[in-house]
Amino acid sequence: MSSATLTTAGILLITVVTIAYGGLTLLTHLARRKAGYLDNPVRRGLWTAGHAHAGVLVILALVLLPYIDQAETSDGIRALIRTLLVAAPILMPLGFFLSVARPQDTRPNMLIWLTVAGGVSLSAGTLLLGFLLLL
Repeated sequence: MSSATLTTAGILLITVVTIAYGGLTLLTHLARRKAGYLDNPVRRGLWTAGHAHAGVLVILALVLLPYIDQAETSDGIRALIRTLLVAAPILMPLGFFLSVARPQDTRPNMLIWLTVAGGVSLSAGTLLLGFLLLL
């Protein structure tokens, strides 16, 4: 693996601690019957989605990293793909969490669009990598 890919993998592995902390926080909210979480189905649903997407997308990015080095393309395109794949597990959960940050929020605010940005990033990165691997 290239050093850039190893660095990206290292960063992604470190983020697992933040995902675990987020899971612990959600469990604490449930166990302590935290007001503004348990009684707010929109917030509870979006925060659960944010936590789940963070974990799954980090795993997906880690699985895809070795393939980036196998693609016959320039270092710049490889860096772009790495960036797109790392952006998705950051942007999507941020959108889920920040769109209902206040306990009284019953509708997502405009920050929900970060989830769309994460989806675009994920789609662009996986499509680009997939096409390059087929060439």
